[in-house]
Amino acid sequence: MTDRSAPEVSIRYGTSADNTLLANLGRETFYETFAADNTPGNMAAYLAESFGPEKQARKLADPATRFLIAEAEGLAIGYACLTSGQAPPTIVSHRPMEIVRFYVRNAWTGKSVGARLMQACLREAEIAASSVVWLDVWERNLRAIAFYRQWGFAEVGTQPFQLGDDIQRDLLMARPLITRQP
Repeated sequence: MTDRSAPEVSIRYGTSADNTLLANLGRETFYETFAADNTPGNMAAYLAESFGPEKQARKLADPATRFLIAEAEGLAIGYACLTSGQAPPTIVSHRPMEIVRFYVRNAWTGKSVGARLMQACLREAEIAASSVVWLDVWERNLRAIAFYRQWGFAEVGTQPFQLGDDIQRDLLMARPLITRQP
């Protein structure tokens, strides 16, 4: 039985042509998520620093980084950015994969888009033979923390996060992956 109220969501890889789309979607979703709890000046500084089309183009060109874009009804409704490489010391892994960004437009929250994106992220980590997936999340973002816990992520430490001139505290969360035996 299918849920007729659930939208038809597809997940695709970001390409070099998506730099402007990702810059706009990144700015919009970050603002929706955090503007109410931060000053306009700090939000403006962070958005300008983090979501320009040129910066997204550099990330899209990086072979260690991949973007997954969720689409429905002809619209980009969410995205995740994954990267492989170094992890903080509290995350023990020989091949860690970080979920650097994970956002869904507010209008699409609660419609299983986050679940579809997370499934795609975990699949990417498995394909890359990662033994752990990790992320950081603002300690005040309780909705996201609860979502990540539902997916098996557990707190393994903290680290600072700078938003404009405000130093905030992020929780480090990690989830081991079960590797398949041949």
